[in-house]
Amino acid sequence: MKHFLQNKLKGDPLIWGVVFLLSSLSILTVYSASSSLAYRQMHYNTEYYLFRQTMLIAGSFCAMWLAHHIDYRYYAPMAKGLLWISVPLLIITWKYGLKLNEASRWLHIPFVNKSFQPSDLAQLSLIVRLAHLLAKQQKKNMCCRFSWLPMLGWSGLISSLIALTNFSGAMLLFLTCLVLMYIGRIPIKYLIIVVLFGLLAGAGALAFGQRGGTAASRIDSFLKGNISFQTEQAYIAITTGGLTGKGPGNSTQRNFLPHPYSDFIYAILIEEYGLLGGIFVLLMYLILLYRAIQLLLTATSYYGGLLAVGVSLLIVFQALLNIAVSVGLGPVTGLPLPFVSMGGTSLLFSGVGVGILLSVSQGGIDKEFILLKQELSGIPYNRYKKKRA
Repeated sequence: MKHFLQNKLKGDPLIWGVVFLLSSLSILTVYSASSSLAYRQMHYNTEYYLFRQTMLIAGSFCAMWLAHHIDYRYYAPMAKGLLWISVPLLIITWKYGLKLNEASRWLHIPFVNKSFQPSDLAQLSLIVRLAHLLAKQQKKNMCCRFSWLPMLGWSGLISSLIALTNFSGAMLLFLTCLVLMYIGRIPIKYLIIVVLFGLLAGAGALAFGQRGGTAASRIDSFLKGNISFQTEQAYIAITTGGLTGKGPGNSTQRNFLPHPYSDFIYAILIEEYGLLGGIFVLLMYLILLYRAIQLLLTATSYYGGLLAVGVSLLIVFQALLNIAVSVGLGPVTGLPLPFVSMGGTSLLFSGVGVGILLSVSQGGIDKEFILLKQELSGIPYNRYKKKRA
């Protein structure tokens, strides 16, 4: 069995373990948090969302498994094409997408009667593209006046389009890009220009976007110290959970807290598993980030290291923001907890992102890629390996 797992599940075993633990906890917590909803809406079938979440997580693992078998170097040209596709998809979603809570973030897929969020595709594609652009710049003069403009252009464009329907998600993505550019040694003076551009784009999104008024009111309420109904119910769930929790399935606040299975699932998790359970989940995300930082130091290429850090930052920053909102350290955002909250598209693309991480942790997968590069460069294979080392 051990030999079988080593052959089929390649890459960093600790990353596999983190995702498996979070996903297992997701099935239990989503089942508990959504049982009342399923009872009301699914003709008393309280197991409906249990089976649905299990199938979605299985799909996420399939996406992760497929992604980790692809050499991470192939994701760069794929991301470039997907970014161009994402731009019209985001515009169509803004104008004609499915509306929920006054925001159209979903596109309906014909014939299969399903919907997906183009923003998830755009976010992951942007991080892959940005990592590749930064890696290319390492061979050039980083002080070149215009070398950072393509990065600013893509980061600003994608973040602005997402902000029209999801302001908090867009700001989180822009912050991730900013941190990645800093790690990629973009000079501070250019990063300041990027920040100013981001502030202008954010102001435009607040003025013309679908959720600008809601985002502004939530930020204003948070700064004034006003506690929303969601936050109040989350406080009650966390307080009554104590150190060890009430036990799986014994939550009471799931009947009062809006969206306990997605936006505020961390509060339900603490109520049922206690402060120890909440700390455990937080540690899982920090371990994921730590392993990605290790890859930055040990990856066979600078692109691989930046790619690993960028993908992990995208996941971990979202997790930290979700946790911060649940405990009252930030305004309500509506962002899910990666690998834990109930969802479809978010689980799928989180799985692909971790699959890319696992691909980087394996180094070069496709030996034909190396041989082809060797033939084109005219360097004998043994000398090529020494040069890579």
